[in-house]
Amino acid sequence: MNIVDRTDEEIMALAKPLWRDLVKYSNEGKYGEFARNFSSALALAMNQVVAGHQFANSELARNLSEDADALGIIRRGEHVTVLYRQRSTKKPGEWLGRLVLGYEDGKVRIFGASIF
Repeated sequence: MNIVDRTDEEIMALAKPLWRDLVKYSNEGKYGEFARNFSSALALAMNQVVAGHQFANSELARNLSEDADALGIIRRGEHVTVLYRQRSTKKPGEWLGRLVLGYEDGKVRIFGASIF
């Protein structure tokens, strides 16, 4: 099945726990747990040293609010992008969160994740 064929409700149900875990493990600085649902290509592209440095030195990455609002879904090819309004517990304002999901070996995996 292609993830783009799923309903918005099904995609949000898949995305919510994955985004929640990314926020939790980013705040805790636990890179191994943070990356556990990454696609193999994303996992290979992420350098653990660089990611660890980011966790240690980014006030935003270590202080994400657990309260995020899903804004919508974009479907493209074999992936969906779920957009979130993300807040920080320490910095005022809002950020755009992006979670790219697709299937790999029959499982939903994260193909991209970022906060702008």
